[in-house]
Amino acid sequence: MTEALLEDLDIAVLLPCYNEAQTIGDVVTGFRAALPMARIYVYDNNSTDTTALRAALAGATVVRERRQGKGNVVRRMFSDIEADIYIMADGDGTYAASDAPELIRTLITEGADMVVGTRRGVHADAGRQGHAFGNRVFNTLFRSLFGNDFSDIFSGYRAFSRRFAKSFPAVSGGFEIETEMSVHASRLRLPVAELELDYGRRPEGSHSKLSTFRDGAKILWMFAMLMKETRPFTFFGAISGGFLAMSLVFMAPVLMAYFQTGLVERMPTWVFSLALMMISFLVFSAGLILDSLARARAEQLRIHYMSLPMGRHARTARRAPEKTTHHLAA
Repeated sequence: MTEALLEDLDIAVLLPCYNEAQTIGDVVTGFRAALPMARIYVYDNNSTDTTALRAALAGATVVRERRQGKGNVVRRMFSDIEADIYIMADGDGTYAASDAPELIRTLITEGADMVVGTRRGVHADAGRQGHAFGNRVFNTLFRSLFGNDFSDIFSGYRAFSRRFAKSFPAVSGGFEIETEMSVHASRLRLPVAELELDYGRRPEGSHSKLSTFRDGAKILWMFAMLMKETRPFTFFGAISGGFLAMSLVFMAPVLMAYFQTGLVERMPTWVFSLALMMISFLVFSAGLILDSLARARAEQLRIHYMSLPMGRHARTARRAPEKTTHHLAA
């Protein structure tokens, strides 16, 4: 990628931060060196240290977001900032700013709406063994539920097109936001790409804000909610199958006794099993109806996405093949 092409693009670097005073200055300086033409924004999420001051001294534009949680910060960033390309990273220094031009190059050459900087070796060592185990489990669960588009759904180092940023609904409030981004892209079948990058360690004295169990539970809940919203037939079908299985368990001994004696000896159990079966049928019907509504909503989201103007990087990428063809013809 030439410097002229980078200079022609409107690039915004977005850094959500909470108590990252130890690292944020170096992170901003790194991105200023890697992308001198980019605008750098640090969104301070109620930090109690000098994060905002150090970011401002390093040359970033600092914005305060009072609603606590990374999801709230990302929603605010995407709504506030206009750009052709957005680079999002963490303020803890674990992602190398020098990889940002490669993320942009991949976004342009692949014609993608989102490029995820997957973390090399994160499954072997994610700071804590609980984090590493959670990464493996949730990535496997994501692939089984939503498809094989992504291998590292929790990476915070990403490049986005304008279309993605302005069409992404961003309903989650915390660290589940990366999961929601991945599901949004898979649901609308947006062009995406991955780029394997080195993943650094936090410097001594800097601590992760993630809680293995608390945030793991939130992410698991987000999986369930996204499953309900995007694949309701599968979600409610599983619930319906559970009620049907319970119904058959309670019904079986009553039927066996009936065929042997001709009498219904356990009437309450029989009525309860029929009630469970009726609930199963109702939940199954709800799943069918909601599946049709989910498909219609996905179509509307896709139409909204298509109605948004492409950034200059996308128009440049689409003109490039035409120029090549004319050159060969000449």
